[in-house]
Amino acid sequence: MLKPLNLALRFLLEICLLIALGYWGFSTQSEIVPKILLGIGAPLIAAIVWGVLLAPASNRRLADPLRLLAEIVIFAVGALALAAAGQPRLAVIFAVVALVNMILLRVWHQ
Repeated sequence: MLKPLNLALRFLLEICLLIALGYWGFSTQSEIVPKILLGIGAPLIAAIVWGVLLAPASNRRLADPLRLLAEIVIFAVGALALAAAGQPRLAVIFAVVALVNMILLRVWHQ
């Protein structure tokens, strides 16, 4: 029962990562063009990196431990983006939930 919930949580964390990066991008600059570029570009780059290097169906998926390191880095970037956008509590919650999720994914061999 908990294993499918952990996989669903992982998907939600991936969506939250993209939202966090977009939120950061749109809250970073006062000029509209940089806001749009960062608000759309940062999540787009993260999605491409995730799809190419981390997605289960990718032909170029990294092997552990390099994949684990990449996951830690990308989720840390999401947490740092939230903190930089003035949401430190959300950043900590996001980082802790992502870390617990990563641990459970490895322990349960998901």
